[in-house]
Amino acid sequence: MKYFGTDGIRGRVGEPPITADFVLKLGWAAGSVLVEAFGEDATVVIGKDTRISGYLFESALEAGFSAAGVDILLLGPMPTPAVAHLTRSMHAAAGIVISASHNPFEDNGIKFFSREGQKLGDDLQSAIEARLDEPFDQVGPERLGKARRIDDAVGRYVEYCKGTVTWGTRFDDLKIVVDCANGATYRIAPEVFRELGAEVISIFDRPDGLNINRECGSTHPGNLARMVTAERADLGVAFDGDGDRVVMVDHRGELVDGDQILYVLADARHAEGGVQGGVVGTVMSNFGLEQALAERGIDFVRSAVGDRHVHEALVERGWVLGGEASGHILCLDRATTGCGIVSALQVLEVVARSGRRLADLTAGMTKCPQVMINVPSGGNGRAVLDGNADIDSAVRRAEEALGGKGRVILRPSGTEPVVRVTVEGFDSQQVQRLAEELAGSVQQVLAP
Repeated sequence: MKYFGTDGIRGRVGEPPITADFVLKLGWAAGSVLVEAFGEDATVVIGKDTRISGYLFESALEAGFSAAGVDILLLGPMPTPAVAHLTRSMHAAAGIVISASHNPFEDNGIKFFSREGQKLGDDLQSAIEARLDEPFDQVGPERLGKARRIDDAVGRYVEYCKGTVTWGTRFDDLKIVVDCANGATYRIAPEVFRELGAEVISIFDRPDGLNINRECGSTHPGNLARMVTAERADLGVAFDGDGDRVVMVDHRGELVDGDQILYVLADARHAEGGVQGGVVGTVMSNFGLEQALAERGIDFVRSAVGDRHVHEALVERGWVLGGEASGHILCLDRATTGCGIVSALQVLEVVARSGRRLADLTAGMTKCPQVMINVPSGGNGRAVLDGNADIDSAVRRAEEALGGKGRVILRPSGTEPVVRVTVEGFDSQQVQRLAEELAGSVQQVLAP
């Protein structure tokens, strides 16, 4: 599509398409499509993270939807999955999140949820893109949409999150450090954990519009690790700016990424007979996860990168558990989309009910050393790589060297003009050497 990427529309603030005039028209285009699909009483829910540009784009979207005759419910700063949930619970036609997830404050984006609380389908996205090419056509003054704020949005989502934990489960014996990334979880996450009995030390919970994701959160867990060990906490939890990702830190300060979180949840559910089929990862999920699940007789399949693709694979198979190493975890029996808070709660429940440390729960999975090298492609990586005999031969040589105990992945990036060359296996020196050799082969082919 022209504007919609793998996770909505995203870019640098002030540069097309992330400008006030475009977002105004986007609101109108989306609103007019929704009116045609769901009738003139269509309502939308709008939430945002804590970026300073959220004020600008919230107002622009509000004006656009009003011009299309759509009423607007404003949530203010809320995690992305909270917007998805409230869209469904409030019977809105769609939900809109103003966020660039784990990116710095200079970026922002717009992503949409369907009335079911899932990523907006390609058909409606295509219709919105087509409407953007049409002249702006405001409804008559008597049909303009009205806006109102939902003052109890935080309380609603706190109660929902607590309800995803098995009734009677408490975290009274747990001391937790929570890194809110100066983002959308800064109020909700600490409150959820405290109300379930945990002792909570909350850090990076003072957003100022500019500090979201800055040296904190799921992409920078170093400060969390240091705080966990300094405070002698049981574990740490780190979210990204919009709260749909989570990574954790055990009592030793060791990182527990999305693959390990998936393993902990799958292993615990398998012991109770509740995996519901199997687990979906992505082509980038660590080989150690696949191997650990196989040892326990748990089916594992890989999708393309992106939580949307993981979700599609889960729905197709009727499974409920999947995710990515980055911390996008889907528990579809608990939430319609990936929620960092809900995913963390599932892990905390395993810790509380088992009486075991997080480090002990992850010990059954051995992560393979993984080396990724980005090779500049000039944006034509996919066209050059497809069916290239030299690269195919180089990949085969690397795979033969690994002897079935590792993987080779070549993937043109969807967000940068690079080809990502990834090799993983159990011998770190071999993995490094094979990755460098394969990256050299790719570079030769891509060289002008």
